[in-house]
Amino acid sequence: MRPAGALPALLALAVGVASALAAPGAAARQASSDAPAAADARVVFPASVQQGALVIGKVPPGSRVDYDGRVLRTTGYGSVVFGVSRDAAGPLRVGVTAPDGRRTHASIAVTPRDWPMEHVNGVPPKTVEPPPAIAERIRREQARVTAVRVRDDDRADFARRFQRPVEGRISGRFGSGRIYNGKPGAGHSGMDIAAPTGTAVKAPAAGVVTFADPGLYLTGGTVVIDHGHGVSSNFLHLSRIDVAEGDRVEQGQAFAAVGATGRATGPHLHWGMNWFDVRVDPLLVLERP
Repeated sequence: MRPAGALPALLALAVGVASALAAPGAAARQASSDAPAAADARVVFPASVQQGALVIGKVPPGSRVDYDGRVLRTTGYGSVVFGVSRDAAGPLRVGVTAPDGRRTHASIAVTPRDWPMEHVNGVPPKTVEPPPAIAERIRREQARVTAVRVRDDDRADFARRFQRPVEGRISGRFGSGRIYNGKPGAGHSGMDIAAPTGTAVKAPAAGVVTFADPGLYLTGGTVVIDHGHGVSSNFLHLSRIDVAEGDRVEQGQAFAAVGATGRATGPHLHWGMNWFDVRVDPLLVLERP
């Protein structure tokens, strides 16, 4: 698999220039915090991104930004975020209308990645081919989780650098194909970190708990933390949950414990990330400058 590298150098455009991103070499600083010093009159996006990336750009405060048919929320200092799916093909087009009405477009290339196949054996058969009644339960539970991902809160917790929720060996990577007990399954939607049962799980970034349930059929103990602007983290297979829906958590705060609940062959944390319904790679988010 091609390694997931850090985002390429950012390129800047002067607002009002009706062209694509500036030529390579015109590097600009990646903004990892939403601070007054970051507010200026430029449009700043990466020249290229990998599949599965979470893209954070800068626009003049008060701008209207549209991407993939959606008008994006912007922070008071001009930060904007969107996700790139596992199977995205470029170029991506972002439209920016400045407060004075001038229109700019950014074109972002997408670097494809190689997705390996992972064989997962020893999974309980009833979780691989569930009977009809269980399949209906799974659909209901997945719908509950999907429902909390439509939130578009104005909090900018996503703009700070993320940290690992638990230390340990990466035992499963985002995007890989999965074969459970010899039967093809859906591609892996997050990052698995092997750790002993009971290991504290800490918030990778601040946010609000929007979902907490100790007993989902496939994912076991499950928590979703919303980081604002459609960005959320999900934590699966937990043995214990120490927060409730509506709680605010700060970065580094312990809120749950590693387990092997749901469809799991051993204790580990599954950490997934979304931008609304688009799954993104937590490892790329960690590697963001």
